[in-house]
Amino acid sequence: MRKIHKLLGQLFIIGFPGAEPSSAFLNFIAEENIGGVILFADNCPSHKIIKENIRKIKQVSELKHPFIAIDQEGGRVSRISGAPAEIAAAKEYGEKYGLERFEDDYARSLYFMESIGINMNLAPVCDLFINENNECLDGRCYGKTIENAIPFVCRSVELAKKYQIISCLKHFPGLGDCAIDPHKETAVGYFDRILWEQRECKVFEAGIASGADMIMTTHIKLPRIDKTIATGSTVIVQNYLRNQLGFDGPIITDDLNMKGAEELGDIGERTLAAFHAGHDLFIFGQNIDASMEAYESFHSAFIRGEITEQRLQLSLERIAGLKFKIARSVLF
Repeated sequence: MRKIHKLLGQLFIIGFPGAEPSSAFLNFIAEENIGGVILFADNCPSHKIIKENIRKIKQVSELKHPFIAIDQEGGRVSRISGAPAEIAAAKEYGEKYGLERFEDDYARSLYFMESIGINMNLAPVCDLFINENNECLDGRCYGKTIENAIPFVCRSVELAKKYQIISCLKHFPGLGDCAIDPHKETAVGYFDRILWEQRECKVFEAGIASGADMIMTTHIKLPRIDKTIATGSTVIVQNYLRNQLGFDGPIITDDLNMKGAEELGDIGERTLAAFHAGHDLFIFGQNIDASMEAYESFHSAFIRGEITEQRLQLSLERIAGLKFKIARSVLF
């Protein structure tokens, strides 16, 4: 029990505000064996500072090869500005530039990210831009149809593998038909399983077939499928993603600090609900206090026996599989 007890933090990917991590943040990583860090734009004012921040994070990580994650999709979702890391928006490639230019641009971006120590890009976006009132996804989708999106999604995954960056399909089960931004409140989609199987399912299925490392869910409610939001839904995570699509890699939440996750309870309750739904990793944004609170709540649930060692071990094995890929990229 002691050994697995010390590994609870491996399920957490956390962020920090500002240009450099505080000593409290670094101490938390060191003391609780936190699995990884997610970088935001204010953490990346220059390439030199990014490299130094990553060095500090790796230095305090007891278990080597922490995840260094980022949302570097292109367009307005680019945490690192300027060439070669910043590329055009997905929409521009889908409508104007085409696949060949995307391949060249994204390859340079991935190569640069790997060179400064980033090992996980939370991309590609698999959503279809069906609802034009969807401000959250405006510009972030490769198109409105599966024919538009699939070539870009597959090539994103293949290029990430080539440049030894972990890829992450998002936002499962699909956010493109919604108008509500899950950063602000729970998104709602009114499609049923049959329609989903003809649209969003096909894109994720193609990404998985191309070798995607990880899949991110989002805070969406689908009343025709389940009464619980996807973040806490065993129907969506286990039945759809694990069983129907056959994905056995790590499943990660979207940021649990988002307003869209609030119906699952406080930050600790959200984390536990996501775990019981079938997630292996949890993302927390730049609220360090919330990250610590979530960890303490998760730790207490483990001590109370609400988290079984068998279930925890399954997540840890999936995470270890990804970290093995990171280690190989360093060693070979």
